[in-house]
Amino acid sequence: MTPDNIHQAARDLVEAERAGQQIGPLSLAYPQMDRADAYAIQAAVTTAKLVDRRRILGWQIGLMPGRGQSALGGDTPSRGVLFDDMLFETGGVVPEGRVGSPCVTAEIAFVMKAPLKATPSGGITREEVVDAIDYICPALRLLDPRIRQTDPETGQRRTPCDIIADNAGTAGIVLGETHRSPRLIDLRWVGAIVARDGEVEETGLGASVLNDPVAGMVWLAERMAQNGHRIDAGQVVLSGSLVRPVGGPRGSIIEADFGALGDVAITFA
Repeated sequence: MTPDNIHQAARDLVEAERAGQQIGPLSLAYPQMDRADAYAIQAAVTTAKLVDRRRILGWQIGLMPGRGQSALGGDTPSRGVLFDDMLFETGGVVPEGRVGSPCVTAEIAFVMKAPLKATPSGGITREEVVDAIDYICPALRLLDPRIRQTDPETGQRRTPCDIIADNAGTAGIVLGETHRSPRLIDLRWVGAIVARDGEVEETGLGASVLNDPVAGMVWLAERMAQNGHRIDAGQVVLSGSLVRPVGGPRGSIIEADFGALGDVAITFA
């Protein structure tokens, strides 16, 4: 993609979010788009939001192998950005009109006490990652993609590149109030029971995230270092989903019970 293509795609995504509307797959408009192009579009959208006085709250890991990614044609995780205006309090309400037809995923949130930067060639250990974490807590991620899942005219589905460009479709995050040390809990066995209006919809384990959620943190730190970036102290990182997305229509309450890690909930007005 040319620089003009990238900036036009970014403008289309920014306008779609402002208007509360969806656009067709960018991969249809730009068949040559690859992951590098998708991240360039994501970066251009991020720049536009920073100019609009938003602040980076942290980072997210997505497109986990085995969690629906095979159907999308990919086998590598992705990274995305979390902004300060995405944050909702647990037990809070998403106002009417804030999102369109959202889905919700249950994730483990890592809150950092120290910066985490790998070398460009890798070289960061699991122990170094754990040392940099202040605490973990339960989290929900609200998905409201700006790109349609399927183009109505051609039937073409969005691809991993579309999802990356669209910042994984993230529209909000909810953090639980229970804080735990990552050293005192086996993250592979952290479970999430996700219910909508009191009815269980999905269950999952931390092991579904690369067999160890901290492995995702290692991957993210190494991937960011390749682009000269790092995870900073105070930032939040979402692990990737433990469950398949659960729909959150208007008037519904989504609750996730993480057992010893606590719970987290959100209501859609």
